[in-house]
Amino acid sequence: MLLEVSDLRVHYDQLEALKGVCMELEEGAVIVLIGANGAGKSTMLRTISGLHKPTSGQIWFHGKRIDGAPPESIVAEGIAHVPEGRRVFPYMTVYENLRMGSYIRKDTREVNKDIEMIYQDFPILKERAKQQAGKLSGGEQQMLAIARALMSKPRLVLMDEPTLGLSPLMVKTVANIITGINARGTSILLVEQNARMALRVARWAYVMETGRITLEGSTGDLAKDERIKKAYLGG
Repeated sequence: MLLEVSDLRVHYDQLEALKGVCMELEEGAVIVLIGANGAGKSTMLRTISGLHKPTSGQIWFHGKRIDGAPPESIVAEGIAHVPEGRRVFPYMTVYENLRMGSYIRKDTREVNKDIEMIYQDFPILKERAKQQAGKLSGGEQQMLAIARALMSKPRLVLMDEPTLGLSPLMVKTVANIITGINARGTSILLVEQNARMALRVARWAYVMETGRITLEGSTGDLAKDERIKKAYLGG
């Protein structure tokens, strides 16, 4: 098992945001976490990536316990986080943002090769390489945020609402990007409000409500579940 989360609890002062969450992700899988706003999905990703420290529970990644470790250590272990809202470095160029994604790496020649590969996969980023990231469109910034995460050569990418605020055409583009990343062997844990798209690109889903996992199963089965249809798929 690549990622194992066991009885994870996280507090914000007196508020318990995660209430004993358990989750598993196999190597090479795409797993989606769906739920309403405020259910704890982003907190889950931020805790895995080290941005929040858990109150209790365990997180194991490739056989090593990582809960409570600093974010830079978790990146070095092979986990990259694409945060909600893209959060590119707006005053840095596209190229500089990509280099920031590789800050833990010392293999300069391989980093340069990987940037060229990114440019092949995301031609628009090559066109915008010298442009400030803050001047990109929303969809272009999302591509950059994903590409920047890939520059650390992760085994697992955490994606938080990658299609939020994007046009239907760009949603389809991002879905294809997710599928392509996974086809190369990278595992993905996806938080996504667009449940219809998420259930198409993932093979297993967890449903989170008020800090707890209330339902899980194959995406094919959940897409047919009347509760999921009513709550997340528009009936």
